[in-house]
Amino acid sequence: MTNREALSINDIHVRYGDAEVLRGVSVKVSLGETVTIIGPNGAGKTTLLKTISGLIRPVQGTVMFGDELINSKPAHKIRQMGIIHVPEGRGILWNLSVHENLLMGAFGEGRKEQIKMAGSMYDRFPILRERQNQAGGSLSGGEQQILAIARGLMGQPRCFMLDEPSLGLAPLMVAEIFGILRSLKEGRTTLLLVEQNARQALDLAERAYVIELGEVVLHGTTEKVLTHKEIVGAYLGL
Repeated sequence: MTNREALSINDIHVRYGDAEVLRGVSVKVSLGETVTIIGPNGAGKTTLLKTISGLIRPVQGTVMFGDELINSKPAHKIRQMGIIHVPEGRGILWNLSVHENLLMGAFGEGRKEQIKMAGSMYDRFPILRERQNQAGGSLSGGEQQILAIARGLMGQPRCFMLDEPSLGLAPLMVAEIFGILRSLKEGRTTLLLVEQNARQALDLAERAYVIELGEVVLHGTTEKVLTHKEIVGAYLGL
């Protein structure tokens, strides 16, 4: 990848039937950067991530990954390129064990490599080693989120997209999840984060985009966003 921009989303329009959900959205994420997208429910944040990962086709605009146009590629090809999407709701396969869920994250790799990679996840997240033989659906919400992140990391992401990783979690677990994200940031993983916990997201990211009603209404450094009184009032309650 020669382009300094890992992702470049340009003038994206997405419709569900007659409803236009994204209207000319443009977002850029540089290599090694952490960018967050905040906004109210129904603003189009999840739709944007699904569009990047190939689950939804835009009716207009382009998605570039490095120097390559990807918005016409199937989702599995985009994943193979290293764009890994941890969806809202975690997407855990409830009847499979924690270990089997992990191995799914490295689908396509040889068995020895899968086992090696799973071992590195157990070293990184000891709770998963303890739970490896349990069904994924038996884990607590926070443990499922850790599993979803670990499964995503099994795909060796070049760009890691997470949709509402703290949703529905107790405060202590929210702190743990953001601790994991901070360690990924410190390791220079390229992160694109959709998150309703605006305060934590803005503390983590270098830059932010605010989406309302399918449009970007503000973007810039997190310092810039935090100086915007209306945004701070709406999303931080200050």
